Amino acid sequence: MIRYRPSVLVDTTLDRQFDVEAPDVAWVTDIPHIKTLEGFAYLAVVIDLYSRRVIGWSIQSRQTTEIVLQALHMAVWRRRPKTRVLIHSDQGSQFTSIEWASFLKHHDLEPSMSRRGNCHDNAVVESFFNLLKRERIRRKAYRTRDEARRDVFDYIEMFYNPTRKHVRNGML
Repeated sequence: MIRYRPSVLVDTTLDRQFDVEAPDVAWVTDIPHIKTLEGFAYLAVVIDLYSRRVIGWSIQSRQTTEIVLQALHMAVWRRRPKTRVLIHSDQGSQFTSIEWASFLKHHDLEPSMSRRGNCHDNAVVESFFNLLKRERIRRKAYRTRDEARRDVFDYIEMFYNPTRKHVRNGML
């Protein structure tokens, strides 16, 4: 018997307004895959549109709601936003789940979703993935998911967040 899970779809509230005036106004999120000899590793990230920093991330062997909830939980824990934050995603099953909607409501986060099949609605996070792949992942052949996790940690926490400059925020 096939079980259908209810999904929650919302409008594109962000509407490609990628330049925001302050931190913790809008965050974007998505999940790409990373090839390893063990199989794919999936990386969920949450990026603050103001600073362009990766404020939450998680790597797992499966693309489930749990991976995006872990990344978003890290972002909420790190930033502790004082006001409501817009969180923009695509319409993947992880972001349309009841668990995702419940987490957003519980943490006073306002959902926004890209239009179906429109990667330009989430261009900032797609740009980050392009940089990650170009600057790090394409140069590597990971044996294990754990090896990929360590390298992604090094890229995000040791280079991208503290060192890499971003044109959108005055080269900070």
